[in-house]
Amino acid sequence: MQHLLSLSRLIDALNDRVGRAVYWLILVAVLVSAGNAVVRYAFNRSSNAWLEVQWYLFSAVFLFCAGYALLHNQHVRIDVITGHLSKRAQAWIDIVGTLLFLWPMAALIMWLSWPVFVDAFASHEVSTNAGGLIIWPARLMVPIGFFLLVAQGASELIKRVAFLRGLIADPAEKHEGPSEAEALAEAIRKGRGESA
Repeated sequence: MQHLLSLSRLIDALNDRVGRAVYWLILVAVLVSAGNAVVRYAFNRSSNAWLEVQWYLFSAVFLFCAGYALLHNQHVRIDVITGHLSKRAQAWIDIVGTLLFLWPMAALIMWLSWPVFVDAFASHEVSTNAGGLIIWPARLMVPIGFFLLVAQGASELIKRVAFLRGLIADPAEKHEGPSEAEALAEAIRKGRGESA
C-alpha cells in the first residue's frame, strides 16, 4: 500500500502543478477577450483567430483543471444525503462513484477522443471560420485533460482505500488554510488597521 500511496502523491503533485500553471490562463483569456472587445468597438475590426484563442484558453482551463479540482475536493458534490453519513460511508461512496462513474466516463471520453485528435492532426484540420486556427491542439486537449482526471481518480481511490484501512487521515478533509485572495485581503485589512 505504501507504493500505491507514493504513486498517489506523484499524481497529486502532477495535477497540482498543472492546475496552478493552467489557471493563469484565465487571466490571459480575460485579457484577450477585453482586447478583442476594445478593438472591435474602438476600431470596428475583428479577428476570428483571436476569438478562437479565447475558447482554446477556456477549454484548456476546463480540461486541465478537472483533476486539480478533484484533488482539492472542489468538484461538484451533492452532500444532501452523504453529508449526514459517517466518514467511512462517504469514503465508500467515493470509491463506488470512482469505479462505476468517474473512471468509465473519463476513460471512454479519453479513448474516443484520441482518434479524433489523430485525424485532425493527420489532415491538418483548420477552423471553418475565415482566419481561424488549426484544430488539432484543441482536439489534443481532450484526451490529455481526461487522462489527468483518470489519474487523479486513481489517486483519490488509493487514498480512500488507505483511509478505510486506517493508514492515513480522511483525504476528503482539506486543511489548506486561507486562499491567496483571502490572505491578501487579510493583509490589507491589517495594514489599514495599523495606519488608523
